[in-house]
Amino acid sequence: MAQGVKLVYREGEVCLFHPNKSIRFLYWISAGILAFLFMYLLWILLPLYQTVLTVLLHILTPFIISALIAYLLHPVIEKLHQCNFPRWFAIIGIYIVFFGLSGYLLYKAFPVLLHQLRDLNANLPTFMEQYRNAIYGLYERTAYLPESVHDRMDLLFYRVEEFVGHLLTSVVEQAAKLMDIVILAAVIPVLVFYMLKDFDLIRKVVRGLTPEKYRDDGRKLCLEIDKSLGNYIRGQLLVCLFVSLTTYGFLWLIGMRYPLLLAVIMGVTNIIPYFGPILGAIPAVVIALTISYKMVIYVVIAVFIVQIIEGNLLSPFIVGKSINIHPILIIFALLAGGEVGGIIGMILAVPLLTILKVILFHIHRFRTAD
Repeated sequence: MAQGVKLVYREGEVCLFHPNKSIRFLYWISAGILAFLFMYLLWILLPLYQTVLTVLLHILTPFIISALIAYLLHPVIEKLHQCNFPRWFAIIGIYIVFFGLSGYLLYKAFPVLLHQLRDLNANLPTFMEQYRNAIYGLYERTAYLPESVHDRMDLLFYRVEEFVGHLLTSVVEQAAKLMDIVILAAVIPVLVFYMLKDFDLIRKVVRGLTPEKYRDDGRKLCLEIDKSLGNYIRGQLLVCLFVSLTTYGFLWLIGMRYPLLLAVIMGVTNIIPYFGPILGAIPAVVIALTISYKMVIYVVIAVFIVQIIEGNLLSPFIVGKSINIHPILIIFALLAGGEVGGIIGMILAVPLLTILKVILFHIHRFRTAD
C-alpha cells in the first residue's frame, strides 16, 4: 500500500476495499455481475424506454432550447444591470434585440432555405446520376492504378454517399415538420422571457431543493462549469455564425448551387472540433462534382480559406483555451459521441466532456480537502 494512503473500514458497511482479500474479491465480482446484468436489462428494455425518452425529448425540447438561450443572454443582462441600467429595461432591451434580429433573419432566410431544400430533394435523383458519371469518369482517368486503389476508392465513395444521403434526408425531414417549427417559434420567446425575468428566482429554487450540506459545494461546481462551458459555447456560436456567413458569401460568388443550405450545414457542423469542417464540406463537394471538376476546386479553395481564417484568427481569439482538455480526449469523446448519437452526439460530446472534467476535478478536490 502506498505511503500516506489509509483505508478505513467500519463494521457493518458494504465496502469494496475490505481489508480481507477474499471478501474484497467477492465484492468486486458481485459488483461486476450486477453491473453487467443492469446493462443487459437496459439493452433488453431499449424499445420500451426509447419510446418514452423520445416522447419526453419532444415535450422538453422547447424548454431545453429556451434554457440555453436564457443562459447565453443572462450575462449580457447582468453587465447592463451593473452599468446602472434597470433590470427590467436590460431584459426587455436584450429580448427585443435578440428575437428581433433572429425573427428578421428567419423571415429573410427561411423561405430561401426551404426552397433550396425542396429543389434539392426534387433534383436528387438527377444529381446522383451526374455524381456517378463523374465518379466513372474518374475511374477511367485512373485506370492505370492498381485494383486495390480502386477498391479503396469504392469504399470511400460508398461511405461519402451514405453520409450525404443520411444528412440530406435528416435535413429535409426536419424542415418538413413545419408545424413543430411554428410551435417552437411561438413558445420559445415566451419561455425565454420568463426564464430571464425569474432567473434569480429559479436559481434560489434550485438552491433550496439542494440538501444544505451540499449547497456551497454545488454552487462552486456550477460556477466552475459555467466558467469552463459558458465561454466555450458562446464563442463557438459566434464562430459558427461567421463560418456560415463567409461560406455563403464565397459559395454565392463562385456560382455554387444551394449556397444558403450548404453554408448552414457547414456552420452547424463547425461546432464539432477537428472533424466538423470535413463533415460540413462533404455535401458541398459532392454537389460540386455534379457540376464540374472546376467547381469542386473552387469549393475546396473557399472552404480552405474560411477554415484558415477561423482556425488562426477567430477561434484562438474568441474561444481560446476555455475548456483546456487534451486533444486525444476530445477526439475520443467525438468518436464515442458519433457512435452513440451520430452528428448530434458529436456536437454534444465536447460540452458533456467539459462538464464531466469539472465534476471529476471537483470530486477530487473535495476528497483531498477531507
